[in-house]
Amino acid sequence: MPELMVDLNDFANGALAERFNYELQKVLENISDPNTDFKAKRKMDIKLTFETNEERELASVSIQVKSTPAPRKNIGSAILIDRDGTGKTVGAELKSGIKGQTYFDTADGNLKEDTGNVIDYRKQKEGGSK
Repeated sequence: MPELMVDLNDFANGALAERFNYELQKVLENISDPNTDFKAKRKMDIKLTFETNEERELASVSIQVKSTPAPRKNIGSAILIDRDGTGKTVGAELKSGIKGQTYFDTADGNLKEDTGNVIDYRKQKEGGSK
């Protein structure tokens, strides 16, 4: 086996190994994130760029270590689109699952509109709106 010219653990006073371990930690955290696809491939790139002087006796080396984690999984929702009293387009997230359907929110025990607003029956009795 040929003699090592450079020990990668010591290269750039250990900065190459330090950056490798930093990016490796990010990749491992991404792998353990349940919001990412377990099948997605993650990447790590180590790029060394050499720039030499005209005499070719000295080269500056730029070190870049980069990871490419898996993206987080897409999540979905639905937006109800309507117009307010002035004709301006407005939107609100659909919480009930079906437009116009009320639902019982088990988290707080309230009956709510399809957009998640609490239905106030006291206002309705007084002649007000929901």
